[in-house]
Amino acid sequence: MARKFDDREEDEDAAESVERVFEGREVPGWREQVTARALVVSALLGFMFSVIVMKLNLTTGIIPSLNVSAGLLGFFLLTSWTTLLDKAGVPGVRPFTRQENTVVQTCVVACSGIAFSGTRQVKTLGKFFAGSFTWGFFQWFYSAGEGCGFKAFPTLGLEAYKQKFFFDFSATYVGVGMICPYLVNISVLVGGVISWGIMWPYIEHKKGDWYPANLKPSSLRGMVGYRVFISIALILGDGLYNFLKVMTRTMSALVAQVRGPTLPISGGADDDLTPVETFDDRRRTEVFLKDQIPNTLAFGAYATIALISIITAPRIFHQLRWYHVACSYVIAPVLAFCNAYGCGLTDWSLATTYGKLAIFMIGAWAGASNGGIIAGLAACGVMIGIVSTASDLTQDFKTGYMTLASPRSMFVSQVIGTAMGCVIAPSVFWLFYKAFGDIGTPGSDYPSPNALVYRNMAILGVQGIGSLPEHCLELCIGFFVSAIVLNLARDLTPPGVAQFIPLPMAMAIPFYLGPYFGIDMCIGSLVRFVWDRVDGARAKAFAPPVASGLICGDGIWTLPQSVLALAGIKPPICMKFLARRTNVKVDAFIRSLPT
Repeated sequence: MARKFDDREEDEDAAESVERVFEGREVPGWREQVTARALVVSALLGFMFSVIVMKLNLTTGIIPSLNVSAGLLGFFLLTSWTTLLDKAGVPGVRPFTRQENTVVQTCVVACSGIAFSGTRQVKTLGKFFAGSFTWGFFQWFYSAGEGCGFKAFPTLGLEAYKQKFFFDFSATYVGVGMICPYLVNISVLVGGVISWGIMWPYIEHKKGDWYPANLKPSSLRGMVGYRVFISIALILGDGLYNFLKVMTRTMSALVAQVRGPTLPISGGADDDLTPVETFDDRRRTEVFLKDQIPNTLAFGAYATIALISIITAPRIFHQLRWYHVACSYVIAPVLAFCNAYGCGLTDWSLATTYGKLAIFMIGAWAGASNGGIIAGLAACGVMIGIVSTASDLTQDFKTGYMTLASPRSMFVSQVIGTAMGCVIAPSVFWLFYKAFGDIGTPGSDYPSPNALVYRNMAILGVQGIGSLPEHCLELCIGFFVSAIVLNLARDLTPPGVAQFIPLPMAMAIPFYLGPYFGIDMCIGSLVRFVWDRVDGARAKAFAPPVASGLICGDGIWTLPQSVLALAGIKPPICMKFLARRTNVKVDAFIRSLPT
């Protein structure tokens, strides 16, 4: 029986093995994997995706996985490069390898998905990229003033528009909706309905009772305070629950490993079902373990970076003391290990949760009188950078393992990609900052919601609950507990029921921004749902490229839009929608003007 099982496994291995397809090809060394052409493509795509991610971060803060886009575009550019050089008669052109594509993905985004893709997917991405880019260009012509254009189209009526219930014709968030799970999109919409459809109208009627009526619209003592702090309560409740959940699973797995596997019982019923290591596993393990990274290099590099940060960070942020940074670097490795291990178990990175802990710890340590808000935010950036890099690099190692890419090439690619980001990301932000003067302003095209949330977490950590408006604390406690209850219900109920319980983290996002982008995402979900029902196989293969094309095209249009703004070129038309009575008054005013 055991021999038959082994034969069957070997037959299936031969039929499904990926590495047997590449068995006759020599695996390039790690220096041959980090090629000049791969780095040039990485730099180009890195700039492109920095623009896209910057736009997503400054609008809603929802950033889907872009590894499909990076893989497809990297494949397209590298194969185009080699094809053009070959047709030009350039001698000695090395063929494009899957290891190079993995290097490109590692440099561009921390990914764990595809290793190589078909050219039909690239063409699909290109078509929708062009369409989305053109649509963004077309919309620009009608956005000559505030509240103008398709982004201000009251698709559900003017009253609904005032409460941010409308479809803003964003190709980006329709694409995001096609990529994100259905439950995420529905949760965003549910959060928008609860907040902007029920809670905020009710609290606005309490103006003058719960909070002064003469406050500025942006004051945290008024309506904005309820929006921000209640969303923070949901985020913290969700983060705490998942932190404890992941830590429990991580510790349980580590204890099980320390105790070791249980010994098999001779003659047991499962003797014949012992799994056999596949050819792919053997081949990948052999190659992956060949180029290990020396421990002395890892420890030495971390100590060097820590020393540089301890010296330079307090010079940039004067409220941050050297011992705050040193403490962060001492604690960070433990948190980074837990996050990387937990992310491998659950596919859930808690880097931002650890960053929030740093806000409260360092902010309270520094104190309000010594700039605790700035110190907490700076420490948060340090902590997120360390912890997220650990889980990202671990996922990159998994990608390298699957494609026979050396762990050294993955590590070098991560370092080079990080160095590129240190130059590209600030440059892209500077472009946005100069081109669009209202970045971070509530109600603008780029409200930067994450910045507001983290800043107010720092205020809460330093100043305490005294910074909250009246009755806000009770509401925050209620939503904090609700987030824990919803997560607990999702884990305790059967999958058939759990799939209909909304996600608190996703619900929290529209509490401040409004539900309009949730409507976009749900339209994307509807497109994906219908496509799955009509042609499931094709949808599975081509929905990610279609969504990536929509996101990338609309995102890249921001680049020429920024250049036009910097050059002082403004759209020629303002398309605005008015109520009938208002329109009558506007027409009468225009007729009264001298011709």
